[in-house]
Amino acid sequence: MTTRTEVHRDAWGIPHLRAGSASELAYAQGHNAAVDRAWQLEVERHRTQGTTAVFLGEEAVAWDRFARQARLDDTARRCYEALDAETRDWVGAYVDGVRAGLAEGAAAAPEFAKAGLAPGVWNPWTPLAVWLSTHILFAGFPTKLWREEVARRLGDEAIDLFATDGPGTAGSNGWLVPGTRTRTGAPIIAGDPHRFIEDPGVYQQVHLVCPEFDVVGLAFPGVPGVAHFAHTGTVAWAITNAMADYQDLYRERLRRTDDDGIEAFGPDGWRPATHHTETVEVAGGGPVAVEVIETDRGPVIIGAAPDVDETVEAISLRYVPRVTADLGFAAIPALLRARSVADVDRAFDRWVEPVNVVQAADTSGGLLHRTAGRVPLRHRDNRLRVVPAWEQGHEWQGWYEPMPRAEVEDFAVMANERRLAGPLGVEFAPPHRADRIAELLRKSKGWTAPEMAAVHMDTHLASAGPLLELIAGLEGLAPDAAGLRERLLRWNRRMDADSADAAAYAAVRHAVVRRLVAQPELADLAGPLPYPAVFQPWLALVAKVGYALEGLLTTELLPGVDRAEVVRQALDEVAADPREVPWGELHRLAPWQALPPADEEWPGTAGDHDCVLATSSVPGVTDRAARGPAARYVWDLARRDDSLWVVPLGARGIPGDAHHRDQLPLWLRGELVPVVTDFAQLTEEIHHHDH
Repeated sequence: MTTRTEVHRDAWGIPHLRAGSASELAYAQGHNAAVDRAWQLEVERHRTQGTTAVFLGEEAVAWDRFARQARLDDTARRCYEALDAETRDWVGAYVDGVRAGLAEGAAAAPEFAKAGLAPGVWNPWTPLAVWLSTHILFAGFPTKLWREEVARRLGDEAIDLFATDGPGTAGSNGWLVPGTRTRTGAPIIAGDPHRFIEDPGVYQQVHLVCPEFDVVGLAFPGVPGVAHFAHTGTVAWAITNAMADYQDLYRERLRRTDDDGIEAFGPDGWRPATHHTETVEVAGGGPVAVEVIETDRGPVIIGAAPDVDETVEAISLRYVPRVTADLGFAAIPALLRARSVADVDRAFDRWVEPVNVVQAADTSGGLLHRTAGRVPLRHRDNRLRVVPAWEQGHEWQGWYEPMPRAEVEDFAVMANERRLAGPLGVEFAPPHRADRIAELLRKSKGWTAPEMAAVHMDTHLASAGPLLELIAGLEGLAPDAAGLRERLLRWNRRMDADSADAAAYAAVRHAVVRRLVAQPELADLAGPLPYPAVFQPWLALVAKVGYALEGLLTTELLPGVDRAEVVRQALDEVAADPREVPWGELHRLAPWQALPPADEEWPGTAGDHDCVLATSSVPGVTDRAARGPAARYVWDLARRDDSLWVVPLGARGIPGDAHHRDQLPLWLRGELVPVVTDFAQLTEEIHHHDH
């Protein structure tokens, strides 16, 4: 049938979609995503299927191998088939819209020609696969591989030596300010998700309207609705990563049978494992065969299949949707229809992964601060390291419930710290961001939405303390080093873009990290470690030291390391080659692009890993910022049109388009774009679709 859906845009090109039903609106959202983000959608689809090497070449084989071995697409198919009919039809309508819009979107996107790629076929379950592939590494299960190597080389007592928020995890800031601390007397929810900055951006600002709901929020291109951050007019919500541990790695023993089958040794002896071979096509290279094996625990993601008369060890991954055939997608349409905190609370009862901390507030005074998702109950060792598949006691024993929640009193902060989510995980972010946000919020009892930008953009670096304390204790320095010492001790500890002192601190930190990495006690961890390349961000010693530096400078687990001497040498090195450059000259954005143009120079930014403005460099490796706020939002419950938001680049993913990167200057300055929901203020494009 022919349906009329309205596409309106505001001054920033943000799509405002209106349709006669939720199904027609899902179609319109899929169509719009395909028109505005065709290249991004197709890259994501290829990632779900493990086919990115066909246009990205050899460097993409590691991901493609993992995606196939982990059965991402097949798991998404199972989850789709298990959906209730209404949710399945809603997802299907979105996919129909994507299919209808891809040709138009691809014609405007130069990357297709550059890659020699044509749009492919979206399966009905592809949105679930996009969600799964985007979040499969969020719980950081490769950290268990790292802990195994640390324990093997340094002893079990050192297993938590590098515990901190690692380079492959995604964090966020979020805060809920009740009406008792706002000028209007209504709550405000604000924050920013921290992810790898991508071009096009990982979040799409969108306004979705049909007779059943009217929602503004941040959508994932390729996924219908809005899930993480949204405002329905009467209730708003936001999330951060809870840093929970809900995926397990098992050490498997595999053997090949006489009839070319494969068996795995579990608690009850040898049991059949499923297996088949797939082929990864590689641009500029030969095809790569991938043997896909699945035991009773889960898919084998590390290790080769055994030959005849051979027993080998491998590692399998057990993850919730593979076990339950449930990704929690039914929560999304329930969230769209939410009118109150109670509605949001019930919707998040159906959430699966990633496991999040949730904040919500409504216009009737309702407040919510809880965790959401499914965390399996199992032996403590499962959460720490790779466990033997053949030993009793490592099976999943049900689910952690009830999920932790807390009352909102003066205000609520969520920044990946241990507090509320403590029972659910092992490693959390240091408390610095959460503590700093709380410190800032206490300064006013009359907050307004625009004033939240000052919290978003705070650059105080509390984690600098231990290194500066060691610097303060140094004596007998050469004149240049002594001068640098005094300069750093006078520094205000703010990682401002125009601060040369911040750049000098970062240079000393780099030198300290490199010297710690060279210490004999850590040399055995220098690698390369025997794991696939896709897991290397969790296994690189320099990055691990860089992110764990605060703890490594104070731990008693490295008695042979003379930390004062390490810092002295680092200070001498930097003082001998002084560079008077501002932090922003070094700390430039480094967004991920599937096909990066040659020699593109990105602007500099303030902030650093442990600042509220969490633009993450990798100490010891690079000053550039690959991770940072993938969006900023301020949801005002007094009046939705007083809400604010911004993304790092822009609303559309088409190079050269007026709205490809028009929000970047605002994002860099900490400015926000007004949320507009009055259609009289928008520019309309009318689309008639056969649907």
